[in-house]
Amino acid sequence: QMQLVESGGGLVQTGGSLTLSCVASGGSISNTGLGWFRQGPGKDREFVATINRSGFSTHYADSVKGRFTISRDSAKDTVFLQMNDLKPVDTAVYYCAAGTYSTVARAYNTWGQGTQVTVSS
Repeated sequence: QMQLVESGGGLVQTGGSLTLSCVASGGSISNTGLGWFRQGPGKDREFVATINRSGFSTHYADSVKGRFTISRDSAKDTVFLQMNDLKPVDTAVYYCAAGTYSTVARAYNTWGQGTQVTVSS
């Protein structure tokens, strides 16, 4: 059964940058869409970004557009989320997901365990 493992989270100051990675094991994500979601303290899980299987189409939540970039390396079964100009409101557990190109969490069939991102003011 395929598993997704996120890494790259941590503590960063306002205005800083982080790059999250998500690697698949036990299967390939090269032929499917991928997404990143996040869940802040006391909040519901929300969509952040998605990329289609070719990598040529992406879509972002308005709150991160222009600051975050999703990309993929299909040869390495890896998806990335480059996060720039981070703000305290970006503090959350970030999850990668595989299975489709969508803004809707329930459309994805495989999830990682999450990585914590904390942005200090």
